[in-house]
Amino acid sequence: MTLRHAPGPRAVRRWRALRAAALAAAWLGAVGSAHADAALALDKGCFSCHGEPPRGKAPTLAALAQRYAGLSAAELASKAEKLCEHRLLGGIAAHEKLTPEESLRLVRWIAAGAR
Repeated sequence: MTLRHAPGPRAVRRWRALRAAALAAAWLGAVGSAHADAALALDKGCFSCHGEPPRGKAPTLAALAQRYAGLSAAELASKAEKLCEHRLLGGIAAHEKLTPEESLRLVRWIAAGAR
């Protein structure tokens, strides 16, 4: 396909602006999701035990991120299910308060690097 005429500078500027807006929207969507999951971790108190320094023998979020990094989606879903049913580490009040949806969001966020 050949162009009969080259697009004018106005059309080129409009195309570049639309492309930049689409890229920015995609980037902000990804960042917004990560911030929402970090806010969920903060709201649920994850940082009080898994922060720097960790409380007692609790692993840091960075250590959990390394541990979960190579897991498949099914394995992450299994971890999330065990976490909210307090079978992963029984008797932890914060874990018992998680809904299945929150647990899955947190486990996925941790596996993605907890950033």
